[in-house]
Amino acid sequence: MKINGNEIRPGNVIEHKGGLWIAVKTQAVKPGKGPAYAQVELKNAIDGTKLNERFRSSETVERVRLEQKDYQFLFADGDMLTFMDTDTYEQIQIPAALLEERAAFLQDGMKVTVESHEGRAIGIALPDQVTLQVVEAEPVVKGQTAASSYKPAKLENGVRVLVPPFVGVGERVVVGVNRFVSKEPEPDIVTYELDAEGRDLQLKRLAKVKAERDCAT
Repeated sequence: MKINGNEIRPGNVIEHKGGLWIAVKTQAVKPGKGPAYAQVELKNAIDGTKLNERFRSSETVERVRLEQKDYQFLFADGDMLTFMDTDTYEQIQIPAALLEERAAFLQDGMKVTVESHEGRAIGIALPDQVTLQVVEAEPVVKGQTAASSYKPAKLENGVRVLVPPFVGVGERVVVGVNRFVSKEPEPDIVTYELDAEGRDLQLKRLAKVKAERDCAT
């Protein structure tokens, strides 16, 4: 299946330069001059060698069709990850290196899709988003609700990100796992968690502040 260069996501397997390559990290780049492109770190599915390539949105690459099977993550043991086939309950072990930095987002019981080529696991697709608790962050400034600036925060899985200024320790944020590119803070990988009525935390907080003011008057 052909996809545009800017559609490559971490975990995708593509044919490139006569081999099978796994996308490890992707970053959208918009230079001051010239067309936008995706900077992609690739890992060879066979020998593990790495390669950095640029793909313009006008380019197409062949995404390899792999055998896909649903598994449930059980536990990590050293450098190995154990998953269970949700149909047969058979357990398999896969090197954590296959997931690179995305391994930090695995959670007990998480459903994943293991992608295999000729009987060999070469890719693992995680859910698009996971919800994680903030364990470290600068104090919330009273009355500050604007999300135009961000502050550093540490999530319960050890990953550091940037969050809106009104998010404090103990709150939960939704992280786009398949847009995660590195452990450097990236403002656009944190989205607002939706409440039960479908409103995000920022809107919910603004409504709460307004309600408190109405009660005071």
